Amino acid sequence: MKLHNKNNSAVLKIGTVLVAFCIIISLSSCGKSNASIQRQMKLEEGVTNPLTIDELKEAIKKYSDRVAETQLAMSQVGMWYRLLGTKYVDNKMYGEAMKCFQEALKYYPNNQNLYYYVGLCSGYMSHAALDFGGTGSMEMKFNYLKTSEEAYKRAIEIDDRYTNALYGLAVLYVFELDESAKAIPLLEKLLTIDTHHTDAMFVLARSYYQNFEYEKSVAMYDKILATTKLPEKQADAETNKRIVLEASYGN
Repeated sequence: MKLHNKNNSAVLKIGTVLVAFCIIISLSSCGKSNASIQRQMKLEEGVTNPLTIDELKEAIKKYSDRVAETQLAMSQVGMWYRLLGTKYVDNKMYGEAMKCFQEALKYYPNNQNLYYYVGLCSGYMSHAALDFGGTGSMEMKFNYLKTSEEAYKRAIEIDDRYTNALYGLAVLYVFELDESAKAIPLLEKLLTIDTHHTDAMFVLARSYYQNFEYEKSVAMYDKILATTKLPEKQADAETNKRIVLEASYGN
């Protein structure tokens, strides 16, 4: 019972702070009710018409504390949207996850992780963007892919050493947008940051192959063989290396 009451108090406290935030916003957007809102805030804070230096300082402190509480509550809301989004991702509910990350960005507009997740979810949602109306249009799929691209690029703008976004954007270029040449500098940079990222090595080797850079592709598969101890990856690297060598001999 005590736990239940404690949780209720916490919810009520956050609710009160959020109401206060709405009141503050309303002061600048709703002239008709300004007087009543101001009266309510004066009652809550015990501030009437400060005139002296001490009264003004006290009024500033009280309202500053209110703003700080509101900012803390709004920050928490953003964090909860992010956490909810990751839960949806874990359950492969990418559409719902994307909505949560978009909401979280309203509170944290310069967070590279949120942009990465938007890129990830948009990429997955492009696979579900079927032409249900039979119109022959792939506009929805294309829009998801472009959103994914822009989100990854924004994450990299914020942190140009963010390997998840570098890899995500490279995969998008190679497997979705058929622009593998754009993936090469991204993956080359990623491998200067994480030298043992074998998944990135596989995508880079494929990108080299698709752009007729056969020697670089073979060298990358050799690097994979020297890096990984996983039998499955070693077998894939050997198979792909033979394909590249055969293609190079044919030229």
